[in-house]
Amino acid sequence: MNTQEIFYIALKAAGLEEAPADSGVIVPGENIKKIAFGVDIEAAEIMLARELGFDCVITHHPQGSHRVDLYKVMDNQIDRMVKAGVPINKAQKVLAERKGQVDRGMHVTNYDRAAHAAKMLKMPFIAIHSPADFLVENYLQSYLDERMADNPRALTKDVIELLLEIPEYKNSYTKPKVRVGSEESFAGKVFVTMAGGTSGGKEVFKAYFEAGVGTLVVMHVPEDVIKAVKEQNIGNVLVAGHMASDSVGINLIIKEFEAQGLEVTRMAGVIEPC
Repeated sequence: MNTQEIFYIALKAAGLEEAPADSGVIVPGENIKKIAFGVDIEAAEIMLARELGFDCVITHHPQGSHRVDLYKVMDNQIDRMVKAGVPINKAQKVLAERKGQVDRGMHVTNYDRAAHAAKMLKMPFIAIHSPADFLVENYLQSYLDERMADNPRALTKDVIELLLEIPEYKNSYTKPKVRVGSEESFAGKVFVTMAGGTSGGKEVFKAYFEAGVGTLVVMHVPEDVIKAVKEQNIGNVLVAGHMASDSVGINLIIKEFEAQGLEVTRMAGVIEPC
């Protein structure tokens, strides 16, 4: 199997018809059977994979041009906000400031370091970011909706208990935590937002709560957002965990790879699903 065929499997698993700007084949390759898949892949991991005899390396967090273009997938957050009840015009405006920050921040990074190492080592290299994030977002939303349907007075600690039934969260050293509110806070409408590149910023969080969301379940949350949401005093923010959440999406893709006969080894932060 070649790198483009492998990448297409990930797109299909996430229900995508075309590659998001933060994902794609960085270094093409053929006859791939053994893959090393990590959350963060740099030159050291690429050299390790080559030493251990892997045919291809996959990074979750983008590298190369896909890293610089991360801000371009943030518009996906608009659709997510609309699903939560935020007017589309408001969703676009509250996202704009943070989108600009991410564009400027990524523009100054050493974006080609790992990609260049892979090219020099002739190691096939793929970035799969948004497809995995869409998968975990949809999976968790469906899971929590189903499990909480009969509990309108659920507390945030009940949400945590449900997350801890999922192997990746159970096996993570960094457990889910309530960063705004408390474990005794009523959860209200629980909404998962984990795709769209990175955090949408404080105005996006505030818009969700103004639209009626009671608890946002996220991978991570910046300090300025915590401060702003506390001052707003409407909703709760539950941080499920970055590595654990990324691992849920990655493991769903790995499952599809393995169904196609590929051998995949988890590395660089991916938590085992058992």
